[in-house]
Amino acid sequence: MASLSENVKRHFPLQNVKDVILFFESQIQNNDEPNLALLSIVVGYIENLLTCNRSLPLNCDVDTALEPVFPMVEISTIDALYAKFKCQIKGSVDLTQYRSSRCATRDLVKKVSDIIWGSLTRSYYKDRAHLQSLFSYLTGNKLDCFGVAFAVVAAFQVLGYKDVHLALSEDHAWVTYGKDSEETAEVTWHGKGNEDKRGQPVNCGVTEKSWLYLNAFPVKCTRRMEVAALVSGINPSINAMSDSIELARMQQQLLWLLYDLNHLKTYPMALGNLGDLEEISPSPGRPPPISLFQESISAAQSYYSNMHVYPYTYLGGYLYRNGRYKGALEAWANAADVIRKYNYGREDEEIYKEFLEIANELIPHIVKVVSSLHSDSGCEPSGQADVPLLKDPDCFAHLLKFYDGLCEWEEGSPTPVLHIGWAKPLVSTISKFPGKVRCMVDITAPEKKPDTSPDPNHSEKTNTKKPSEKNPKSGKENTINGSAKTSKTNNLRSASLESVEKKSKKPEGKESEFIHNLETQMNSDEEPPHPNIMALAAACGDNILNPEYLLGSGEPFSSRSSSSSSGNDCFSHGTANGTSVVPDLNADPGLDLDSTTSFLPTDEPSHDSASVTLTSQKMKGLKDLLLAEKLNTSAIQLQLTAQSQVQVVKRGRQASEPDSTGGRTTKRSRRE
Repeated sequence: MASLSENVKRHFPLQNVKDVILFFESQIQNNDEPNLALLSIVVGYIENLLTCNRSLPLNCDVDTALEPVFPMVEISTIDALYAKFKCQIKGSVDLTQYRSSRCATRDLVKKVSDIIWGSLTRSYYKDRAHLQSLFSYLTGNKLDCFGVAFAVVAAFQVLGYKDVHLALSEDHAWVTYGKDSEETAEVTWHGKGNEDKRGQPVNCGVTEKSWLYLNAFPVKCTRRMEVAALVSGINPSINAMSDSIELARMQQQLLWLLYDLNHLKTYPMALGNLGDLEEISPSPGRPPPISLFQESISAAQSYYSNMHVYPYTYLGGYLYRNGRYKGALEAWANAADVIRKYNYGREDEEIYKEFLEIANELIPHIVKVVSSLHSDSGCEPSGQADVPLLKDPDCFAHLLKFYDGLCEWEEGSPTPVLHIGWAKPLVSTISKFPGKVRCMVDITAPEKKPDTSPDPNHSEKTNTKKPSEKNPKSGKENTINGSAKTSKTNNLRSASLESVEKKSKKPEGKESEFIHNLETQMNSDEEPPHPNIMALAAACGDNILNPEYLLGSGEPFSSRSSSSSSGNDCFSHGTANGTSVVPDLNADPGLDLDSTTSFLPTDEPSHDSASVTLTSQKMKGLKDLLLAEKLNTSAIQLQLTAQSQVQVVKRGRQASEPDSTGGRTTKRSRRE
């Protein structure tokens, strides 16, 4: 059977990375489609020789033990394996039964996936490394989840169908087919299960808002993007401690080839992988890793309605490793802002472990570093932040946004997310922020949740900002930095009213009249409020107004001494019996404002205040507890773990203990 053409054979043997790059370039840029099966066999052959067939002595120096070596790839081996795959697929499918149209049908997709599935070895660890290529399939009958989906697409290409393409989420793969690729079908399993879903559409997972299906915003591949998926899936690891330098270099250069040919523009995961490789071994004349991570975020926002989580965790991990802790916290908060759009399920194990590591290991480590004795200033190691992290309200706002996203991820889910193992690190971290810093964060908790449903037209919009200009934010409302500036005055006004209503007793008579007049003046749109009212609102926002003064007793500002002339001058028009406690609201605005402006914040850095919107029920219930001067850790833990299940290891009953229950085990109900 004729297999490979002379145009392909002339590239062999492949003796180094450069030869592989030239071979891939010829396949990607030819007038016809790139041969997926051929490329997968070549990549798998090289990966297998550089990883699986390489042994390292124990306790050795990896750099000296691993000599730079690249296997020679002969055409005879590749040709034989390709012919075997082609023969197996064409010999198993009778196309005369399915030639009713040029497009594939669901029955045919099921048939081809059954062929791949049925030829796999029955017992092997499907989550092992290096099982994603057709080389693994043809030499050992082993494939992982992605490998099965890729093999199905390659098989359809061998059969002559051009409408079957790969669809990729962040931890799963399936196929699209039909006219305009509007049909979807499962062709593989996910995780550790072997549930038979082959041939079924993915609509159920989308309806359940499972992260596994990205709310119907997966990466829908073209043929060239399928090559990018193949390259992005290369695994250079030899073992848990060492990687193949040659294989990593080959992967990096292949990704740059695809990047230059514009085939990674809509592939956030591949951009993130390239950023990781650039961090380890920077390429001269190429963009820095952070630009690639930001480009990945921009792609997720522009083409996938900001439904992808990993672009933010890629960026957060990079910033964390480089000591830029504030930026890492913001990136992780934005990642949680994406995950809130989904419902957690048992199959979301990978992203669950990702967030668990961030919450219980990385964030506590950040707090430990900045609060250690060796960190005198308390600033992050990168030196880019001029404010100590634990004194920066923005960082506290990022932390709240992070946990708010996780709590909302849990809402409506069949499986709980947060348990005591999550709550303890949170309480420990929050307790490191001083009360005055926590009070600088303006927390809003709207009764109605904002609409988070994806906009189907969002993917058609283009992102006009270059990724390198600014660290991209999450697609949901981000009130931590930008929008807080536009509504600063309104926030201060609402803070003053809230402070008066909560802390003072119910006013009667003229006091009630005063508050009504104050609200009328502050909410009036006809003319700007008197400058003295602005000063009063600003002072209330800073929590230094003494509410007892509004009732006719005490000093005007609790943080000022009674001898402060500025405080006395500010209220020189008032009396001590409560009949008039503020200057005349209709007085001439040209009066002396020296005493008033002494309480107004001057042009200070933005770290003096921050804002965050909490939409999850758990975090909204924690609002007052989070801002309290003294934290009630038990109440916070109880609220955070409410209605969450915990696996408790049962203590074995000693032989001497009587069985007082008569063989019946009772479970104490959780105290809400």
